[in-house]
Amino acid sequence: MEMATAHDVYREGLMRLQASSVPFLVGGAFALESYTGLVRRTKDLDIFVRPDHAEPLLSMLAKAGYRTEIRFPHWLGKAFKDDHFIDIVFGSGNGVCAVDELWFTHAEPATILDLPVQIIPPEEMIWSKAFIMERERYDGADIAHMLRARGKTLDWRRMLARFNRHWRVLFSHLILFGFIYPACRPHIPQWVMDELMRRLEQETASLPADESLCQGTLLSWSQYLMHMQRGDYVDARHRPRGTLTLQETAYITETMKREEEK
Repeated sequence: MEMATAHDVYREGLMRLQASSVPFLVGGAFALESYTGLVRRTKDLDIFVRPDHAEPLLSMLAKAGYRTEIRFPHWLGKAFKDDHFIDIVFGSGNGVCAVDELWFTHAEPATILDLPVQIIPPEEMIWSKAFIMERERYDGADIAHMLRARGKTLDWRRMLARFNRHWRVLFSHLILFGFIYPACRPHIPQWVMDELMRRLEQETASLPADESLCQGTLLSWSQYLMHMQRGDYVDARHRPRGTLTLQETAYITETMKREEEK
């Protein structure tokens, strides 16, 4: 039997989702192409849902013949068909970027694989990608492309609210954007840069609130673990500062190490 192409699998999945009662948004490479025109050969289809809708959606796909699993209980499920898969995203690996109602309120219409769908808002795309700084994957270029294409029309006040106490991560991307595309620096409102500079000056002039804290694990699951394992620092992913438990981060480490060894 001839195996379906990736786009066949993705289009069938989208049609099944549209026929269901589960609200969903398309993200990933397809949303990036819609916003920026950047075409990228994608290995999966990213579907975003609220956390309470992940299980019903996966159950529906399982009944339709997909092999499904919850890969990480706090943020990611998967649905497989032939050699292709659909990611069911309801949060983020670091526990910061949960999918909530605002993702749907500010979603934008698009046509993906000849089907009318809603895609994740540009602000949430930047927010969720900003923390991906792994040794083998860094999404900073995607953010620069988004800022070049949509910087002038972004809801910057909502963006600042999304990043909240992690505003330094946003600021780092904005500074790099001005380096990458010098002529596009005016895409970022001056008041945004002024506000972030004010915060930087204020924070630099004061002592750290918690000298034992390491926030590197919000950017990479592996590259700062040695500090936590030696007891040098407290992991920012953990409650009450973060949203994850010791068991959840241990499971992330175990699973990711196992996948690296394949």
